[in-house]
Amino acid sequence: MKVGTALSILAQPGRPDVALFNEHMQLGDLAEPLGFDSLFALEHHFTGYSMSPAPLQLLSYYAGRTRRITLGTCVIVLPWHDPIRVAEQIALLDVISGGRTLMGFGRGAASIEYAGFRIPMEEARPRFVEAAQLIIAALANESFEWNGQFYKIPRVSIRPRPISRPQERFYASAVSPESAEVMAKLGFGMLVIMQNEWAKAAEDVLNYRQMVRRLGHTPRPPIILTNVACTPTRDEARDWALRYLSEKWDSIDNHYHFSDGHLGSVKGYESYGKLAKTYTKMKDESFRAKATDFYVSIQVVGTPDDCIQQIAELRRLTGTDHLVTEFSFGSMPHHLAELNMRLFADKVMPVLQRDAAFLGDVDPEAQHSTAGDERLFAPA
Repeated sequence: MKVGTALSILAQPGRPDVALFNEHMQLGDLAEPLGFDSLFALEHHFTGYSMSPAPLQLLSYYAGRTRRITLGTCVIVLPWHDPIRVAEQIALLDVISGGRTLMGFGRGAASIEYAGFRIPMEEARPRFVEAAQLIIAALANESFEWNGQFYKIPRVSIRPRPISRPQERFYASAVSPESAEVMAKLGFGMLVIMQNEWAKAAEDVLNYRQMVRRLGHTPRPPIILTNVACTPTRDEARDWALRYLSEKWDSIDNHYHFSDGHLGSVKGYESYGKLAKTYTKMKDESFRAKATDFYVSIQVVGTPDDCIQQIAELRRLTGTDHLVTEFSFGSMPHHLAELNMRLFADKVMPVLQRDAAFLGDVDPEAQHSTAGDERLFAPA
C-alpha cells in the first residue's frame, strides 16, 4: 500500500500567512526522508481556507528537492483554468520530476472562488468535461487542435513533451452522482476525500467501479485522503482531534457557505442544496458537538495500533491502495503536527507499506449506508 501526505494550509487569525506556509513546507520536506510515497498539493483561493492557489507551482518546488516520491494534486479545479496552460504545466512538472506525477482534478463547489475567477458556476460541469478532454488530447498527441463549446484552438503542440504519459494517471474527486458519471466516462480514477461514513464511501466506490466497467474502462483502486491524529495514547489523540479537527470543520462552512442553501439553485449543484438543512443546524451548540464527533469518527484517530486497524478496515471497505494523510489541521502547533507525522511514519507506515495484510488488490463488496438524509458532508 502506498502512503502519501498532503499540505493543507489553513490561515490562522493573528499569524502571518508566511509563518504558516514555512511550517507546512517543513512538513513537506520531511515526506521523502520519513519514507512517504507521495506528496500532494491542494487548490483553494481567496479565504485562507487551505492556502494553496497554485498546486503545480508548489509541486515544482518539491520536484527539485526530492528524488523518489510521487507528486500529486488533490485537486486542480479545471473550470478556473485555461486547459492549455494546465497541460503545459503538467508536462513541465512531468519532465523536471522524471515522470513522478499523479494528477487529481475537480470542479469545485465554493461560489466565492467562482466569483473571483469570473466563471459562472452553472458552467462548471461542461467546462470541467471539455477541459479534461482537451488536456488528455494535448498530453497524448504530438500536436492537436480543438473546436469545442468553450475553447477554439488551432493546431498546436505542448512542449516540452511529457515523458511518462501522465494522462494515464488522472484521478478526480466526485461527490455528486452526476459528477461521478462524468469522471467515469473520462476513465479517471476516483479520489475519495473522507467526508462521510465509511460504509457510504464504500458504496460510492462500488457504484463508481461498476459505472467504469459499464463504460468499457478498467477500474482502479481509489486514492483516499484523510486527516490523521496519531499519538501514544487514545485520550491524547481524541483530544487533538476534538480540538483541532473541530476548527477545520468550522472552516468548511466559512469557505463554502453551504448553510445558506444557495447552491440548491445553481445548475449542476442541486444535490449540494440538500446540505443547507444540515449546516444550518450548526448554529445549535448541541448539533455542533454531534457534527464534530461525526467528523472525528470518519478520520484516522488513535494510537499507532488503532490507526493500523482503522486503515485496514478502510482498505477492506473501499479497496484503496493509496492513502493520503494530513497531519496538521486547525490551529495545531507545528511541533505537534511534526510529532503526529513522525510517529505515524515510524509505527504505522512500515506496516502499511510492507506487511502482507496490506499487499495485493482488494475488491470491495457492496456496503449499505445507514446515514440517512442528514449525513454530514465535509469537502477537503
